[in-house]
Amino acid sequence: MSTSPSGASQPSQDRATPDALLHTRTGTDVSPEDVVLASGKDLTPRTLEWAKRKLAAEGPAALDKLLP
Repeated sequence: MSTSPSGASQPSQDRATPDALLHTRTGTDVSPEDVVLASGKDLTPRTLEWAKRKLAAEGPAALDKLLP
């Protein structure tokens, strides 16, 4: 028989996980290919150039901005 109140060990369902906890990287470099694939686009010379510009402007955070 448990002495804790009902549901005390359950996480609260009315709170969302903070966004910073949802985004994780392995510490590896972000490549233009990663950015293109995360955006849902096909790998083409045009999208790779777009990704290179995005990485130059935003750094590795460019990938985090694309992922949910």
